[in-house]
Amino acid sequence: MGKRDEWIAKYAEDLKGKCGMEPDMDLLTKVTIGCGPSIYNADASTVAGSQPAELETVKNNFLMKKLGLPDGPNLMEAINSVIETYGKSERNKYRAVIYYMLTKHFGKEAVYE
Repeated sequence: MGKRDEWIAKYAEDLKGKCGMEPDMDLLTKVTIGCGPSIYNADASTVAGSQPAELETVKNNFLMKKLGLPDGPNLMEAINSVIETYGKSERNKYRAVIYYMLTKHFGKEAVYE
């Protein structure tokens, strides 16, 4: 099993255990690949849920650029909702897990097909 597969398994565990979701492994794999090498960088692989600048980056670079969503208050509401689901007290909020949940939230799975 390669490094990326180990990370995908870890993300799936988080989705099941911390978020109460049964992950779509195919989509989770595609979202993880879409994150590129950032998953191997300790700082870049996680999202600081309490930092407004970090959440802005998720909104601009992922929701608007990658998923093609128009800007609006619903984007930040969705990010906050996903962080709430993951658990605000959870120290490591993995970027791939957040992106996966946001993709599901907006029904944008087709972006990864």
